[in-house]
Formats: sequence, C-alpha cells, structure tokens
Amino acid sequence: MTNPDRPLLPALTSARFFAAFHVLLYHLWVIKGLARAPWWFQRFASVGYVAVTFFFVLSGFVLVYTYAGRNFGLGAFWRARLARLYPVYLLSLLLVAPLYFYMVLKFNIPQFAWLKAHLGLSSVLVLTMLQAWVPLAALAWNGVAWAVSVEISFYGLFPILLARFSRFSNRSLAAISLVCWMMAIGAALTYVVLAPDHVIADPSKDFLPWLSALKFNPLVRLPEFIVGLTCGYWFLRGGLRPKLATPLVLGGTALALVTTAFSHQLAYPILHTGLYAPAFAAIICGLALRPRWAGFLEGRWLLLLGQASYALFLLHLIFLGVILYWGALMPSRANQLTAPPIVPSLGRGVIATLTATLVAVLVFKFIEEPSRRWLRGKPKPKAATPGFAAAA
Repeated sequence: MTNPDRPLLPALTSARFFAAFHVLLYHLWVIKGLARAPWWFQRFASVGYVAVTFFFVLSGFVLVYTYAGRNFGLGAFWRARLARLYPVYLLSLLLVAPLYFYMVLKFNIPQFAWLKAHLGLSSVLVLTMLQAWVPLAALAWNGVAWAVSVEISFYGLFPILLARFSRFSNRSLAAISLVCWMMAIGAALTYVVLAPDHVIADPSKDFLPWLSALKFNPLVRLPEFIVGLTCGYWFLRGGLRPKLATPLVLGGTALALVTTAFSHQLAYPILHTGLYAPAFAAIICGLALRPRWAGFLEGRWLLLLGQASYALFLLHLIFLGVILYWGALMPSRANQLTAPPIVPSLGRGVIATLTATLVAVLVFKFIEEPSRRWLRGKPKPKAATPGFAAAA
C-alpha cells in the first residue's frame, strides 16, 4: 500500500535486491560455495547476515512514509501486511518441508536435537510466524524465515509506535533512536563479556540458546526498526534536504565498507545485532531523496529484481543447498551431512545463484503478486472502516 499523496521511492525497492543478494552470498559462503573466490569477496560475503538489519531499518522507514498522517483501519493494515508476506512464506515452507522433516526425523544431527524433540511445537510456531520468540525454534523449517517472524512482530507494534512517535520532535526521536541502538549494542557486548553459552560465538553456532535469543528475539532487533521509524519522520518533516542525498549515501556506504573490512576483528554478536543500522539508515535516507546519479536504481529490470527480493530471500537456500550439495544430501552419505567433503566449484555457485534469482522473479510475477491482489480484495470506502490517525 502507498500513500497517494506521496510519490513512490523506486530506488529503495531496487536496494532491497542488493540486500537480499548479500544474504544469498553469505549462505553461499557458509556452504563453501565461494571457497575459490578472492579473499576480499569472501570477506564481503561473510557478513551478508547484516543485510537483515537493512531490511529492518528499511521496513520502519517505509511504514512511516506510507502510513504516517493518514487514517487507516487495523483490519485493512493487517490484511495488507499478511497478503504481502504469507503467500511466499507458505510456499517456502512447502518447498523446504520434505528435506527438512526428512533430515530432522532420519538423522541425529546435534543442531536439530531440540527441533526433533519439539517437532510439533516448532512447526506450529513457524506456521503462525512466532518462531523468533522461542530461541531454539527460530531456525526451524526454513531457517531464513526467522526474519519474517521478527518483521511480523514489528507490524504488531507499529500502530502503537506510530501514534506515540508522531508526538515527538525530531530531536527527541534522534535521542530515542540513539539510546535504543546503544541498548542493542550493549546487549551484544554483555553477551560477549559474560559468554553465557560458554563458547566464543560465530556463524556456525546458531543453535546456542543465549546466542539465538540475542540474534533472533524481536525485542532485541526492535532498535533497528526504530532507527527506520525515526528516519521516516525526519524525511517526511523535511529534516533531510536534497543536497544531503549524495553525502548520506556515500557516507553510509563508506561506513558499512570500513566496518566490513575490519569485521574479522569485531565480535560476531555485535556485528549481527544492529551495528550497521546507522550506516544503512544514511543510505536509505539518501536514496529516498532521489539523487540524480541514482537514476539507474529506478530502471525496469532492477525494479523487478527488487520486487522479487522477498521471494529470493525466502527461497534461495533451497537452490543453493540442492545445486551445490545434491550428492551430500543422499542417504548413502548421511554421515557427511554436517561437513560435506567436496568443495563445490565457483561455476556451480553461479548456476545456483542465477537459478534462485530467476525462480524468485517467476514466483513474484505468477504467485506473489496475484495472491496478494486476491487476498487484499477490493479496498473498502474510507467511511466504512474505522481507523486511527497519526500525524506526521
């Protein structure tokens, strides 16, 4: 849904593709699909999980841009949100289900021990998008879907936050955003210092209970969403002038790249939990100001890829895993599931990436968009649906 009084921001739609692609590169790196790539490219791919922070900040920004200053009904809001998320979410679960349940039930994989013991509970949590609230269930079924669970939690809080935040000045919003972000970093630092899981956290230890709570709990990730909310208000209130567009994009990009360059010296929990939020906020605000040089982001094909980014995010692991490690998934090699002995070729990784991207576009065109239109139905007249106002 868009506010008819505000123009579309197509560059932000295209930017979603680059964020989703960064997540894809991260998983490609995790499963050794980039083992033969240059070291600097591997360094960039190894922090691809931070792109989820981009999505959370962008979500807060776009929701404020879309809904602030207008009356809307909660029913219409939730129908639009669920129509946007659930069809492809459910499709991803159906596609992953055969392999997921086969692996959980057939093999004694340590990382799946809790999921195997609580298969019914974790499945219900995933189907209802609540898995992020239970740390060891967060990666159940389709692991990347934890981010959707967090996002749907933000949607639940958004109407309350919108009504409250509309009353704050820009200075107060900046202070709230900074304090919340520092609290998130503080929580990660506390985890690093106390080490409640009694190991040094890294990307291979996603099933540790305390680390999972830190990484996936919606309340811990809420500061990233709040950063986006505050940026949305600054943008709507004219606090960001067009001449700031290029400095914001370049400054945010430089900050993100410098952080990535030194990422191997930073603690993984801190990187994962919102450290990049200020850099991404600057990029989002700068692109929203539509600098002239960024016109290529509004091109037809990039816009299509951006629209397909949600499907790419949810479906890419299926194609990466199957194309790169089909042999390792066979029953005869079940004892090698956790550590496939063969390093796949870079060419196979390229094929997997192109396949995932193509399928995502097709899913967007022929499943996501038609199902969204069908679920949302015809909009009701404004007078027929009670709403609430949130002044920008």
